[in-house]
Amino acid sequence: MTLIEAIAVVFGLACVWLVVKESIWCWPAGLVQVSLYVYIFYQAKLYSDFGLHIFYVGMQFYGWYHWMYGGKDRDKAPIEELSRNSILIWSAVCLLGSVAWGWLMHRFTDAVVPYPDAFTTVTSLVAQWLMAKKKLQNWHFWIAVDIVAVAVYAYKELYLTSGLYAVFLVLCVMGVREWRAKLSAQAA
Repeated sequence: MTLIEAIAVVFGLACVWLVVKESIWCWPAGLVQVSLYVYIFYQAKLYSDFGLHIFYVGMQFYGWYHWMYGGKDRDKAPIEELSRNSILIWSAVCLLGSVAWGWLMHRFTDAVVPYPDAFTTVTSLVAQWLMAKKKLQNWHFWIAVDIVAVAVYAYKELYLTSGLYAVFLVLCVMGVREWRAKLSAQAA
């Protein structure tokens, strides 16, 4: 564990807690977290996660803007659900993208765990996009990511980060419940 990893963990916890609470402040907290993890994952040779966190930097700005102005009248965006077809399509993207990206990482890099790393990367891209769009099902994709990430980071001896993702898993379950309740309240 390094000081940088510890700081990233604190900001990561703050970010996800703020997402659960649907607070706009999740985005600046997330920006600090993902910026630090760009460095951490490069050093750990988790290149898919490294690239993912570069993407996350941009998504922090997009999500921040969308949550503030993405609503019907350019006001606060509401929580929405995906259709069954959309869930199936996004799930297929995760599966096929993970296999393809894992093969590329295995073939062309010295990635240590290319397929699990690819799964967390591809599924995180989907989850992050759905989160920025305030889709309830983002939490389900994050749950899948967190389960795999706990094992990958423990294997790479990033124990604090592994613990962070275990806490993220709990927060995701809370997020599903809170967002579902808010969605029901919106419809009433």
